[in-house]
Amino acid sequence: MHYLYPMKVIIIEDEELAVDTLQRQLNKLETPIEVVATFDSVKTTVEWLTHHPPPDLAFFDIQLADGLSFGIFEQVKVTFPVIFVTAYDAYALRAFKVNSIDYLLKPVEADALKNALDKLKLLQKSPEATQSSVDLRVIQQMLARTTPRYKTRFMVKIGDKLAGFTTEEVEYFYGENKIVWMRLKNGRKYVVDYTLDDLEDLLDPNQFFRLNRKYIATFESIDETIAYTNSRLKVKLLHPPDTEDILISREKAEEFRVWLGK
Repeated sequence: MHYLYPMKVIIIEDEELAVDTLQRQLNKLETPIEVVATFDSVKTTVEWLTHHPPPDLAFFDIQLADGLSFGIFEQVKVTFPVIFVTAYDAYALRAFKVNSIDYLLKPVEADALKNALDKLKLLQKSPEATQSSVDLRVIQQMLARTTPRYKTRFMVKIGDKLAGFTTEEVEYFYGENKIVWMRLKNGRKYVVDYTLDDLEDLLDPNQFFRLNRKYIATFESIDETIAYTNSRLKVKLLHPPDTEDILISREKAEEFRVWLGK
């Protein structure tokens, strides 16, 4: 592929902070790059690709607001190179099947991004090198045996800066007035750009448990568990955000007991 600078790029990512981070990293590169569009879903990406010329390069997150980004390839012909940005090693393997030149693990680091673009330049000089020599059957077998890597870090906005925290620093997550907060073990709390339903899928279930519609807690955050009416349980956190009772339904009570004993 040959293109006139600046390189025209699209970003498909449903985390606003991740988009901001990637754009800043791209702006620091020596290669002139113009981000012409960003999307957070399969639907909006397909609509744009259907009515616009293809970009020179695209960054695809795996998990989007309305499904996996692989669905894009099923609806439009993707003739441009793709770099996948993912927190899941298993999904990254599948990228070889769909015109990907590389994959980057979140959070994207400057050196990894530069290396991926350098790889793209080399492939453009040697078109035959774009043909993957990877045995797709081996990839499928690896995917069948490999489970997704759970999210281990979160980026949050503090004023005009971004800060990163590991899940080891998290005490619990809770929802309040349609906002999801991440409380750290040091007592600080920050808004995260996820719903609790999203977090339930992204977090390691051995480390985190969805107590109810409002709370996802770690084992270390729980002060005591008390038998309650109708076979329910009442949980007290070490540092609760308010005085509201945290109740676990009868249906989830046994699952919670098993989780506590792991």
